[in-house]
Amino acid sequence: MTTATATRQGSAERLRDAAADSIAIAWRNLLTLRRVPQLLVFSTIQPVIFVLLFRYVFGGAIAVRGARYVDFLMPGIFAQTVAFGAMNTAIGLATDLNTGLIERFKSLPMARSAVLAGRTAADLVRNVFVVFLMASVGFAVGFRVHTNVIAFLAGVTLIILFGYAMSWIFAAVGLAVGDPETAQAAAFPVMAPLVFASSAFVPVGSMPGWLQPFARHQPLSVTTSAVRSLMLGGPTTSNALQALAWIVAIVAIAAPLAVRRYRHSA
Repeated sequence: MTTATATRQGSAERLRDAAADSIAIAWRNLLTLRRVPQLLVFSTIQPVIFVLLFRYVFGGAIAVRGARYVDFLMPGIFAQTVAFGAMNTAIGLATDLNTGLIERFKSLPMARSAVLAGRTAADLVRNVFVVFLMASVGFAVGFRVHTNVIAFLAGVTLIILFGYAMSWIFAAVGLAVGDPETAQAAAFPVMAPLVFASSAFVPVGSMPGWLQPFARHQPLSVTTSAVRSLMLGGPTTSNALQALAWIVAIVAIAAPLAVRRYRHSA
């Protein structure tokens, strides 16, 4: 066996071991949801309330050109749901760090990448459930897809990828602060401008002129616009490529930061 062959086999084995460790950590986090179902219940109540409030309280006061407000609203609700859900990554990792669990993970013969990869993978699985739940609520209150099933599923996939990217940002936040209460407090100032200064709930053209450039080009607005194009019709390719570019850029920047914080934690 040559040195190069041995090196490739060793790399393949390390990748398999890292994948197995990540799956084990992801399963552990998903079991937490099963054992403490309140976490999943309360993480879905808020977006359901948002749907009902904006649909029946604000929907009559917000005019959207060329579309019914409920159709305009739901892609924004999807983006808002996974964005706020990413805060659970920060809180979960801060809790593990605060209780000493991260230190115990580091003492085990497991891949260092498994803790972060497993946490973000578990949150991705949770987002799949939550997004389809929100879609069901949306259909119940009048939301309709104006393209086709494939475009709808592509939009859902884009939303889930966006949620995955956001979870890496908040993984870094949670490891940086190391306390669940502080993690929640630190996450909100990052989250609030992204969600509320965006096109999620109202057209950007209704905002003050100085705010519109940020609101139009920030990642949550770009993702929401792409999902609207996929579900309602419009310039799909351009919007989807911009959203994917944001997702890749966020992961490329946030994941190394989270890994660095993990190595220096505990």
